[in-house]
This record gives sequence, structure tokens and C-alpha cells, in this order.
Amino acid sequence: MTDLQTSLIVIGGVIVVGVISYNKWQEHKTRKTVERAFSSDHDDVLMNADAQSQPLPPAQKPYQAPVSAAPAAAPMPAAAPLQTAPMAKSPASMYEDDRLEPELYERPKPVPNPHNPPLNQPAEPQFSASDDESIEPYLSLDTPVDSHSDYPADPLGADELEADLSHVEASLSDSTMYAGEPAAEAAAAQPQRELPVDELVDCIIPIALDLSVRGEKILPGVQNLRHVGNKTVNFVGRTVDGEWEAITHGSVYNALLAGVQLANRNNALNELEYSELIMRLREFTDSIGAEPEVPDMIDVMKTAQALHQFIMDHDVQLGVNVRSNGAPWNVSTLLAALTRQGFDRRTDGHLVMQDGEGEVLFSMSTNATGAAETTDRLTLLLDVPRVGPARDGYGAMIACARSLAMRLGGTVVDDSDQLLSDAALSDIAEQVSAFYSAMESAEIPAGSKRAMRLFS
Repeated sequence: MTDLQTSLIVIGGVIVVGVISYNKWQEHKTRKTVERAFSSDHDDVLMNADAQSQPLPPAQKPYQAPVSAAPAAAPMPAAAPLQTAPMAKSPASMYEDDRLEPELYERPKPVPNPHNPPLNQPAEPQFSASDDESIEPYLSLDTPVDSHSDYPADPLGADELEADLSHVEASLSDSTMYAGEPAAEAAAAQPQRELPVDELVDCIIPIALDLSVRGEKILPGVQNLRHVGNKTVNFVGRTVDGEWEAITHGSVYNALLAGVQLANRNNALNELEYSELIMRLREFTDSIGAEPEVPDMIDVMKTAQALHQFIMDHDVQLGVNVRSNGAPWNVSTLLAALTRQGFDRRTDGHLVMQDGEGEVLFSMSTNATGAAETTDRLTLLLDVPRVGPARDGYGAMIACARSLAMRLGGTVVDDSDQLLSDAALSDIAEQVSAFYSAMESAEIPAGSKRAMRLFS
């Protein structure tokens, strides 16, 4: 071996050792940066309760959604055209539910929610979608809220739906169906919206009973008919007092209603599912001496398709990104810090932030794929139809993004890495407010029981 070869080997070894040492130093540096960011004592809108109570400058003040309910019968307003800066599309897998803690986001005290009413109150409704099969579509700041042009005055085909359900009202008011009971009393006993069966969400099938039946006899058949395909099936019964309720032990019923959900995020009720329902329902009703009044399949399919179109037109997820201004962040250190600050980590690796009532406000992805140890971008995502305006999910998400950007040395950007200014974020807040108003007018308010069933 010549002196030249020996020199080259030595030089190569020095270079390799240097590269490895530099990488270790960079990893140590980023880990320390993340740890310092989440161990500092500086105040921000998410960490400090007093700071949250102080009014923000107009450009930074989180969006406060209106809480007054629009009249149920009012036509859906056309949303104003969007004129906003671009907003971030998040990668595909974030939407779920879980917990919030005081450090990163102060847990708000539970307050009455006019858009998610308790039982015995009418429940109430919408955004847009993508084709990615690994996640539900979401609203980008690049995408106008009213990208579907004008909201139709009757997006669900309310007139058709009313006609489709007219047989239910007639059957409930038929005195012969309920052993000679007066028609007025039967009409007054219509099921209320807080019950599992909802005339806007479900195909309702009246079931006439030859004789009154105890709940204990009905429950086994009800438990065996909870789903057809991916659609839920629910039952309610009319007691001897004329009240409608979910089937329970100890009660006696003289009439039943079955309801199968017409649509969800995946698809509309189809012919095969409906045929399976009717076949299994007849087996069940035969066992208790009852007869279902089966709606026409063509009308049911038409109503289901209309409802599914409504879901697709209003299935929106709104995302923003926090991009690192320097070295990437260590993923394991970052996840540990975020978990300590109130995010819940799900089995799929995503994080969710809850409000003070245990409901999910928004989720987060680190965008790390495979065995990647670092990331230079965090994506926060709001599932708009499932978070009511009273919970201000948009304001909470933006406040969290700003806090993370300040702590980690990052910038709030859209998917094109364009800065999202305070003015652009305020414009987005106005669009979200208009969207909530449109859902309210459609009688499916965001975050309501109806919306949670449909956007599932």
C-alpha cells in the first residue's frame, strides 16, 4: 500500500466521522429546541387563562361564531363569494375525537350549547369534499366556502322528503291502525327529533301491532337489527300513555316505528341494503304479531341520494400548517411534548384536541411518514360540520397554530407555503360563519345530533 492510498483512507475516515458527529449534534440541537419551547414560561393565548381573558387586537381576535338560531323554515342564504388568501390542505388522515388539557389550551367551562340541544329539544345541520380515500375532504384556504356556487333553496329536496314521509303521518293518524285510537291523539304522538328515529335523517317505517307488546319481547329483535350495510337502524315505540320512546324493558307498546339512516359520508342507502332491511324487518315483525308499512323503494332511493348529495356538498375540513423556520423537529420529542400539553394521541398516530366537554375540536398530524425521525411541518385540521359554532373550533385551532409557531420557531402557512396573515385568517372566519348559517337554514346545524350522524 502506497503512502497516497494510506492518506486517502485516513482522510476518508475523518470525513465519515465528521459527518456522523455533525448529524448527532444537529439531532441534539433540535431536541433541545423542542424541549425549551415547551418548558418556557412565556405567556400565550393557549397557556395562560389571564391572557385568554384579555382582548386581542382586532386582526388577531379569534372568530366568535353567532349562536342565535336561524328560523328552521328560512331558505338557505347564498354564501358571499370568498376572497381570501390561500389556506392549507392537510394530509389525509385526520379526523377523530379526544381530550384537552390546561397547558397548551385552557379547558373551557361547559356552557349551554344552542346548536347541540339536550333531549326534548329539536336537534338541528354543512361544507365540501375530496376523493382521497384515506381521509375525509376538507376546506382549504385555497377553496371558497361557497365553491358550490349558490346554495339551493331546498338542498335536501324538502318537498320530496315531505311527500315521501306523508304516508307515515297518515298511518300514525289512522285510528284502525292503533285499535280505534282517535286520529288527533295519534298525530300528537309523533316521535320527537331527539328520539333515535328522525324524519330528516331516516327512512321511517310504521309498524302496526295486533296487540300491545312488552318491551322485553321486542328488544331481542331490535338488537339483532341494528345495521344494514353501514347504515344504522333504530326503533321507537308508542306507550299506552301515547308517548314515543326508545324501546326499553318494562314498557308496553301499541305501535312501533323503525328508522334506517338514509345516508352518511360513505354513501347513500342502496337497493340491496333496503331489500335486506325489509326482509329482516318482516321476520322480526312476524315474530311479534305486527305488520310493517313499507315505503316504495324508488321514493326511498331518491330521498337517500338527495341527502347524500347534501352531505357531499357540505363535507368540509379546514386545515392550516405550522412550518419550521429552521432545522426540522425531532418527531418523538415533539409528540411527547404535545401529549403533555393536552393533545391525545390516537392509535393511528394522530393527535386530537378536546374542548371542556370532552368533544373533539380539531386534530393534528406531524406529516412524518414511515420511519422518519424528523418533520418540518405540523398540520392542524378542523372537521367543520362536526364542530358547532358555539364551540369556536376555528378560533381554537388558529390560536393553537400561532402558539406552536411562536414556541417552535415556525410560521403559519397554507399548503403552498404562503404566509397566512391575520387579515386572511379573519376572512376565513367570516366564511366559516356564513357556512354555519347555511347549515342552520338547512335544519342540520354543525355539531348537532343530526350533523354528527350524517357526517360519520
